[in-house]
Amino acid sequence: MQIALVVYDRFTALDVVGPYEILGRLPDAQLAFVAERPGPVRTDTGFLAVTADRALDEMPHPDLLVVSGGPGTRAQMENPALLDWLRAADAASTWTTSVCSGSLLLAAAGLLRGRRATSHWGVLETLAQFGAEPVGERVVTDGKYVTAAGVSAGIDMALTLTGRIAGDEHAQAVQLLTEYDPRPPYDAGSPDRAPAHLVEELRTGGRFSLT
Repeated sequence: MQIALVVYDRFTALDVVGPYEILGRLPDAQLAFVAERPGPVRTDTGFLAVTADRALDEMPHPDLLVVSGGPGTRAQMENPALLDWLRAADAASTWTTSVCSGSLLLAAAGLLRGRRATSHWGVLETLAQFGAEPVGERVVTDGKYVTAAGVSAGIDMALTLTGRIAGDEHAQAVQLLTEYDPRPPYDAGSPDRAPAHLVEELRTGGRFSLT
């Protein structure tokens, strides 16, 4: 199974590294980080770079594609090279997936029109501009399209897919092997439960910002 993890300038590292750790444990998985051009691609912090093994046109028909999100998403929504590749790759893929604002790229490519999808809570409603139905859930499956909410939700998405592809027991074994047993010290991982002033600061770009 060929798995393409799509990265671009200012993507969020965990969006692809989380799924990489899970999906790489599928039977016969062959993973590659892909970008418009091969070579190092900087994350949103600027401190970390991931090496794209292949250019997009070197992996035209992956079985499974994972599109990352991050502050760089907005610029990529107007990148014809990436959008054209997504359309072509999706035409032959078994699974088309995204993490965080990566779903906006799928939507901008016209792949989510009429479909249920999720994204980071800060940009969720933007999906509607492209004809998708925004759903405030951590993982949303609509046919072969599987979208995850913000950043850490990519791990849940990857485990969901692992169960669909290799069976529940295999997915459980991967969860155990990676010791994915989250018990966060705070209950602020959702705008519904986080302190209201923090939600507002993230929305308006105060001390904390989505970008």
